[in-house]
Amino acid sequence: MRSATFVSLHVPTFRLFWWSGVFSYLGIQMQFLLRGLLAWDLTERESGLGVVYLAFGIGLLVFTPIGGVLADRWAKRTLLVLGQGTIALVATFMGVAAISGNAEYWMLLVTSLSQGAMFGLIGPARVSTSAELVGHEHLGNAISLTSMSMSMTRIFAPAAAGVLAGVATVGIGGAYLVAAVFSAISTILTTRLPKLEPVNPSARNPLTEIFDGLSYVRGKPELRRLIMTTIVAIAIGFNYVAFMPALVEGQMGLSESHVGFLTTASAVGAVVMTAFIASRADGPDSGRLLICCGLVFGISVVLFGLAPNYLLALLVVVVLGLATNGFMVLTTSRSMAISEPSHHGRVQSLMQLAFAGFGIAAAPLGALAEMVGLRATIVAMGLVTFCAVAIYGVVLSRSVGADSQ
Repeated sequence: MRSATFVSLHVPTFRLFWWSGVFSYLGIQMQFLLRGLLAWDLTERESGLGVVYLAFGIGLLVFTPIGGVLADRWAKRTLLVLGQGTIALVATFMGVAAISGNAEYWMLLVTSLSQGAMFGLIGPARVSTSAELVGHEHLGNAISLTSMSMSMTRIFAPAAAGVLAGVATVGIGGAYLVAAVFSAISTILTTRLPKLEPVNPSARNPLTEIFDGLSYVRGKPELRRLIMTTIVAIAIGFNYVAFMPALVEGQMGLSESHVGFLTTASAVGAVVMTAFIASRADGPDSGRLLICCGLVFGISVVLFGLAPNYLLALLVVVVLGLATNGFMVLTTSRSMAISEPSHHGRVQSLMQLAFAGFGIAAAPLGALAEMVGLRATIVAMGLVTFCAVAIYGVVLSRSVGADSQ
């Protein structure tokens, strides 16, 4: 592994930021799985899973544009501390409710909505903070390492959440409290970062700032195409993770722990891919690598839907982790590289609308799964993802060819 792989970690403030991200993602990844497990326990329906992720997606959809504006106008440290602290409090509430036996489905919807809102507020600030701490030269490397921290936690957090949820003395409620502790640690570490004042603070109306960001993206065709492709691919293709409990527990007849290990297998692939591209994300071949990752992402979702047993599903999700993480890292770093620092927050808010779309699409996809079958729905999700990336690749190659003439 090249020494350039970890070059951004030589910056002390980025190193602290990286560790704060590790604990933040530990809490978030645990809650991501626990939401699905609790929703399945309370409803035992694919649509029940879908509506929970819909609530998360609505919060993300509404607050991500606001988070983008705030990231360009506020001190990013303040924004991160407020958002992460709220996530810790919400996890504590849900844990206490589950332990006391008072957890109800509506509570899960409300907490999913609020956590989606907080994730939307801090997401753009988190990505743009990486750029400010290391500079443009190592931007792709910093984003890759930030993604690596998220992927590393996906190795341990879902498996730990699944195992803890399956232990009678701990249960889903106890696992929620563990996730809350991780979020609290992240909040404490974040308070030690520099304030990170905005590049070009503005006193304009926030709604005006949002429309300014949209106009900025509309005037940059490459950026516009990249964002649209990312939204379609993540909103549709990444929803395979929302239906893991239904596939593993509902159709394969396995336990909550098996769901956690399946997610962990995906994370192992993600870490391997992140290490591979960390020193290549700023290179000349990053565009081709992005398209390759996206195409493999789509194909792998199709294969996941067709996997006849748990072992084959486990092997497929390793490849899914490789491809999905590579696609997300490279699209994020590319969007930052072709946009100006004054608009980084708002550009990233548009990129992160992909995850809002993921949550919103989960509900209709869940309803579709109940009508035509879960496996057929997952296969269709993979085909849509593959086609979206293929179209982007064709358009990009034509535009590059036209520019070279």
